[in-house]
Amino acid sequence: MSEPPATVIRVVDVTRMFQSGDSSVEALGHITFSVAPGAAIALMGPSGSGKTSLLNLIAGLDRPTSGEVWVCGQRIDNLGESALTAFRAKTLGLVFQEPYLLPGLTALENVAIARLPWEARRELEKRGRELLASVGLKDRMHHPPGRLSAGERQRVGLARALLGNPTLLIADEPTGNLDAATTHGILQLLQGIRRDTGVTLVIATHDPSVASVADRVITLVGGRLEPSDSEHTQAGGVLDTSRQKSHGGGTS
Repeated sequence: MSEPPATVIRVVDVTRMFQSGDSSVEALGHITFSVAPGAAIALMGPSGSGKTSLLNLIAGLDRPTSGEVWVCGQRIDNLGESALTAFRAKTLGLVFQEPYLLPGLTALENVAIARLPWEARRELEKRGRELLASVGLKDRMHHPPGRLSAGERQRVGLARALLGNPTLLIADEPTGNLDAATTHGILQLLQGIRRDTGVTLVIATHDPSVASVADRVITLVGGRLEPSDSEHTQAGGVLDTSRQKSHGGGTS
């Protein structure tokens, strides 16, 4: 039996450049940090600071221009597309600001469909019912998205992300479209899920109340880590995010 990785995420000197006409624009510059198993990390920064770009690299939805991205002991930036798709399905849960539910399907079908290529529908729907009940949608699982509130739709997206028992849960502005009361409910769910499953959580947000669920806040400005978040340890120059440190509304 193999040893679990010492870090769930290890980003090493990552830069991401995009072309804009004849010039190159740096979205991320020389980012280095790591995340320990079971930790909760909040990425904060103003719009355009690079939060989504960084999450996309960690999720394998994009590739860095230079540097390395490791997730659960696997280097993912150099994987082929088929291997990367299979790796994401086994390892990651993704939650977006808009859950992108299919309007012609029920909540339960929207949860189950994400993993149909890998598991039997009967088993997926059984697990989907359990997850929807756990996020407070036991009586709404047969409703289509059009009959669900914004908060209920986001709960469906959360249940879908958890269907494969992911090691890493990545959330990009998951409460950006929700009111304060609904945001509070989603945050309580995330805290409970992390407590009950031990999942590692990385959440991008501009809301300090959302960041308060994290052990540590990492701030991006102009595609670079704030100096306080770019400290290097002796372990390969990788930031040790498991160290305890007070930062904003969170504790670590």
